[in-house]
Amino acid sequence: MTDRPAQRTPNRQLAALIAEAGFSNAGLARRVDQLGLEHGLDLRYDKTSVTRWLRGQQPRGTTPALIAEVFTRRLGRRLTAQDLGLDSCAPVYAGLEFAATPEEAVDIVSGLWRKDSGSHAELRKIAFTPAGLVVPSRDWLIGKPDDRVAREPGPRVPQQGRPGAARSPLPPGVAAAARARASAERAPGHRVTAGDIAAHGLAQRYFVQALRLAQAAGDRAYGSYVLVTMSRQAVYLGHGREAVQLTRVAQQGVGTGAPPVVQSLLHASEARAHAVLGEVRACTAALVRAERALEAARPGDEVPYWARFFDEGQLADEFAHCHRDLQQFRAAAQHAERALQLRAPAFARSRLFCRVVLATARLGLGELDQACALAAEAAGQAAEMRSARAVEYVKDFERRLEPYRDAAPVRGYREKVASLG
Repeated sequence: MTDRPAQRTPNRQLAALIAEAGFSNAGLARRVDQLGLEHGLDLRYDKTSVTRWLRGQQPRGTTPALIAEVFTRRLGRRLTAQDLGLDSCAPVYAGLEFAATPEEAVDIVSGLWRKDSGSHAELRKIAFTPAGLVVPSRDWLIGKPDDRVAREPGPRVPQQGRPGAARSPLPPGVAAAARARASAERAPGHRVTAGDIAAHGLAQRYFVQALRLAQAAGDRAYGSYVLVTMSRQAVYLGHGREAVQLTRVAQQGVGTGAPPVVQSLLHASEARAHAVLGEVRACTAALVRAERALEAARPGDEVPYWARFFDEGQLADEFAHCHRDLQQFRAAAQHAERALQLRAPAFARSRLFCRVVLATARLGLGELDQACALAAEAAGQAAEMRSARAVEYVKDFERRLEPYRDAAPVRGYREKVASLG
């Protein structure tokens, strides 16, 4: 990669940290390249590149953040690009780190939102990093609210042109509180959009900053919701171990005082993570806790708005997904049918996912005709939704169809899907 023209001042900060870490120039370059690969970047730095940095050249783009992360891992303390005497990195990559202040988090979310206006193909190039899940959750768990933000309840910021743009004039403390709360609540919404076009790296960055802003506002319950949503993304991408950790941190952070519906949501999310890992006993235990918690809910309970979707129908859906992943197909079919009976038509996307789960269960039970009919209906709905995640559900079913590719019901299914374009 080409770096910017050399500066005249040698970078003594970087030199000192290289000495402290015990890196050779070649060793540092190699580690930066390896970390870049984790983020989907082909950098190809060498010892000469590091020599140029030491002489004052500034590496381009995301490299300062990667160099800082290399030293963070080596030295066991958080270091930024500025600590290394390097320019700060672009917000879309800085978003993997827990922002130092609420204001910085708001700026990062605003930068992500601007990045979000790019092409879908470009957004998908932003890599999802499983290793980037655990540290923010730990920072949230042990962190404290920002006094200025938590002290000011602040007005709810109306929908605006971009996140973080509080309406003026407001006193600084109130404005900070309003921005933090509004951005924290809005960031996962942007993540749903990002995740639905398969821009999972961008979604991950929204999550991390939403978690930081929830901490700033002292809203532990909402922070637990962000963690659960992060866990669900990890489950979807097949990172079960990290997903389990996220749900357990959420449970620990919110404590036992959360409403039963919230407790049920947390336990159900943990069950999904165990199911991906094939951990039958742990999954079953989590499902039992989720069911008991929901049974303890009462009509008069105060439930956060973000948890109001979680009802008997949604819990049945969680059971169905878990049993599908554990290849317990009869139970999966029973719970999927119940979920479809209970969920209102307005939940079109959730119903589509559940219909595919039911199709997969029918396939696992050897009921090929029913499986293909259900999947064809779901494929038609997915084509209308223009949702990458919905399409991936259908493709997962089609991969399972491969051993039966010569059967008449499968040929009929493929003809119907082909007619959808």
